Amino acid sequence: MIESLARSPSARDIMRQTPFFAELDESRHEVVLSLGTQQHWEAGEIVYRTGEPARYFYVLVQGIVRLTIGLDTRIASAGDILHCGQVFGWAALTPDSTRRIATAACVTDATVLAIHGPGLLAQMDLDHTLGYLLMRQLNRLVTGTLTACAAG
Repeated sequence: MIESLARSPSARDIMRQTPFFAELDESRHEVVLSLGTQQHWEAGEIVYRTGEPARYFYVLVQGIVRLTIGLDTRIASAGDILHCGQVFGWAALTPDSTRRIATAACVTDATVLAIHGPGLLAQMDLDHTLGYLLMRQLNRLVTGTLTACAAG
């Protein structure tokens, strides 16, 4: 099920409480929310698979999602369990690499804010402060992910 975020007070609260978006002011939160929808999946459903096009960046609102890192058809044992307030699907914010490098599967029923990656990248180009703040967070996210995978 997909719902618009434009008038959802809970979506605004989620944006304010998500560390990835913590540095954004209210007007920039609104820009991000205008690019998103709320989506629901049942336990066992796949959000995306390795190799698929990366169109959306996700904020986990409710539930548990497991990420499994892979390359081509090989799946590594490395991965992560995500909980409320965490973000995933960052390949949608890397314009030169638009394919998924992981599979995201719902461990429980899950609700996410799905933010359109190309639209957010376009807004980041228009508002360089927004772009800088989000790229700084993306850098932290990617670095943390790679460090965790290397550590096993």
